[in-house]
Amino acid sequence: MALLEVTGLGISFGGLRAVDDFNVIIKKGQLYGLIGPNGAGKTTIFNLLTGVYKPTDGFIVLDGENITGKKTTDISKAGVARTFQNIRLFSDLTVLDNVKAGLHNEYKYSTLTGIFRMPSYFRTEKEMNEKAMELLKVFDLEKETDYKASNLPYGKQRKLEIARALATNPKLLLLDEPAAGMNPNETAELMETIRFVRDKFDMTILLIEHDMKLVAGICEKLTVLNFGQVLAQGDTSKVLKDPKVISAYLGE
Repeated sequence: MALLEVTGLGISFGGLRAVDDFNVIIKKGQLYGLIGPNGAGKTTIFNLLTGVYKPTDGFIVLDGENITGKKTTDISKAGVARTFQNIRLFSDLTVLDNVKAGLHNEYKYSTLTGIFRMPSYFRTEKEMNEKAMELLKVFDLEKETDYKASNLPYGKQRKLEIARALATNPKLLLLDEPAAGMNPNETAELMETIRFVRDKFDMTILLIEHDMKLVAGICEKLTVLNFGQVLAQGDTSKVLKDPKVISAYLGE
């Protein structure tokens, strides 16, 4: 069953057509890759899917709900979470508080409850702490709960950003170049982490990536973009052998 259906998606900035007639169907539980040269429109598509940009045309349907052009907060509540190529953590907050920030889609209390520390405040905080710790254990970060996020090693910051995204309880997780800046050992560990997240949380994952070993190793389906248009699409093994892809991307 399809979780994400994108039809005829496009956006123009002035006279520039950044994305044109983008179509994709991603099934529930699928690991899907999106690749292409710099400037091909990959991050623009992520921005369209998350409401940062409103499309000029086309439709985005998530689990049967039309989320086209909705606000980022509404799209997050609908079930889309993302990470960024340049890690965006709350650097001055602790590891634990970064994950708790993602839990506010699910846990809420009123301002008065927080100010006057009513019983429901402590109950909610306890539940949030427990849920956050569960996620941190998944990423082997439970020993760093009191560290400032900025004090974590680079690879663990990547993991923390994914943990925070998962805290929003998404249906679809968007990973924007999660292996950027990682060494080969960290990349191999990341591949295992992504597979684990998909299996443990029954998560549907769409990722942008330049590391072709990672893409070939974990993505079941793949779309290749070039100049905002789909160059090739289908099973990863077949797409990576497509002469158009080799010429426009792999051979550059």
